[in-house]
Amino acid sequence: MGLTNEELSLKTKKSLSAALKQALEKKPLSKVTVSELIAACNINRKTFYYHFQDIYDLMRWTLEEEAIAVVKNYDIMMNTDEVFHFIMDYVEQNRHIIHCAYDAMGYEGLRHFFHTDVYGVLYNVIGSCAENLSLAPDPSFQDFLANFYTEAAAGILIDWIKNRVTLDRELVLQDLMLIYRVSIPKILQAKVEQAAQQKGERDGRPI
Repeated sequence: MGLTNEELSLKTKKSLSAALKQALEKKPLSKVTVSELIAACNINRKTFYYHFQDIYDLMRWTLEEEAIAVVKNYDIMMNTDEVFHFIMDYVEQNRHIIHCAYDAMGYEGLRHFFHTDVYGVLYNVIGSCAENLSLAPDPSFQDFLANFYTEAAAGILIDWIKNRVTLDRELVLQDLMLIYRVSIPKILQAKVEQAAQQKGERDGRPI
């Protein structure tokens, strides 16, 4: 049985993404042309623009696919330290792509990449911590807290990419882990106590 339209579309996108990554090993994103990508993939210009608005759109899609590829490896890891080590290893191994993305799209482009990677990990860490403390935080607060920590981690990781020569990788990781391990339990406990106090005040019995 032949490929479905969806499978063919994904195959074309991945082919263009691979061609882009290969081109980025030799030149900056601003120098890559649609013509060279379609030639490498043996497709026409119309097919390229059917899938992507421009090369920057292809770059964004590539980052999303790379982020998904990183996330797929999480199930073989046992703790948050391993996840962050894995992400930083990935960045080291694919630094030409990451640097091209930063040069082309700035902070926002890379922020989305790291947000995809880090949010799910931190959401689960917060949930596990709450379970260990026998706490039941509101899901919306768990989401808020995961987003808060994700934004902070993304900023730190992007700063590490920009200043890799001056920032010690292991120290960055140690500091991140210290912040998470110390602050998350305290914040969850405080939030549950705050919720109980607010409920008591609404019921007319201040705590």
